[in-house]
Amino acid sequence: MSNSSSITHFLLLPFTDTRELQLLHFWLFLGIYLAALLGNGLIITTIACDQHLHTPMYFFLLNLSLLDLGFISTTLPKSMANSLGDTRSISYTGCAAQLFSFAFLAVAEYCLLTVMSYDRYVAICKPLHYGTLLGSRACVHMAAAAWATGFLCALLHTANTFSLPLCKGNAVDQFFCEIPQILKLSCSHSYLREVELMVVSACLAFGCFIFTLFSYVQILRAVLRIPSEQGRHKAFSTCLPHLAVVSLFVSTCMFTYLKPPSISSPSLDLVASVLYSVVPPAVNPLIYSMRNQELKDALRKLMAGFLSKALNFPCSACHS
Repeated sequence: MSNSSSITHFLLLPFTDTRELQLLHFWLFLGIYLAALLGNGLIITTIACDQHLHTPMYFFLLNLSLLDLGFISTTLPKSMANSLGDTRSISYTGCAAQLFSFAFLAVAEYCLLTVMSYDRYVAICKPLHYGTLLGSRACVHMAAAAWATGFLCALLHTANTFSLPLCKGNAVDQFFCEIPQILKLSCSHSYLREVELMVVSACLAFGCFIFTLFSYVQILRAVLRIPSEQGRHKAFSTCLPHLAVVSLFVSTCMFTYLKPPSISSPSLDLVASVLYSVVPPAVNPLIYSMRNQELKDALRKLMAGFLSKALNFPCSACHS
């Protein structure tokens, strides 16, 4: 293929060429996808319906669940459809849309996780100023800034990537379209513009990482100064889920993009991409619900109310 104008579709990297394993991959990803939809959907519904959860921390968690739903829906449905239909193809437009959506949601989620670390920092280290620094308007502005940053970065990267001439075929060494794999198909040194843009984005990401790290160092110092064991436990219970989510997201992304070329291979890249594109959205609801008693109580009350209406009998737990 001489240039990008002659490319009408791309060929994605399959997990396997064996038909039985393709079907196994389909059912496995379907189970993960349904679990992610259910988990994130329950968190969104619970936070939206329970007035006690209309606080900054849960407002940001609701946004995170929305991003996770979009994030996992960008890659899994197409991969499952390809496995079920025994095909590798994705249209040129579909690839561009997938790349844009993935970049948009990944950057927005990373920015939102940074905002959530600031929320925990203010709650633990400056509790008397929490209502002032994180009022409803400030929360909306910070969440909107995270979404807008993701949109702007994705727009720039997608426009820049697909403006490059592609002359090295149409086979993408990944199970979805992402920037590094498309750049491998570009001609000569024309991809350097996008690399420069990625370096700027990486510097911004590193700045967010340092801010999050600083926030948690301050949080740890503040928690260790709390005299009561119950107070320390409560503080840790609100911070540990977020720290676990950040660690999972950042570590899998760093492994994928910063691992040395000497250990790189298509199969390893495939596994690494699943770790950062599929695992976080699927396990984030579990991480948050395991340690958060307030969220578990609200979810239990929501389910009790739903069952009482479905079975048409009064529910005392719904009004407690």
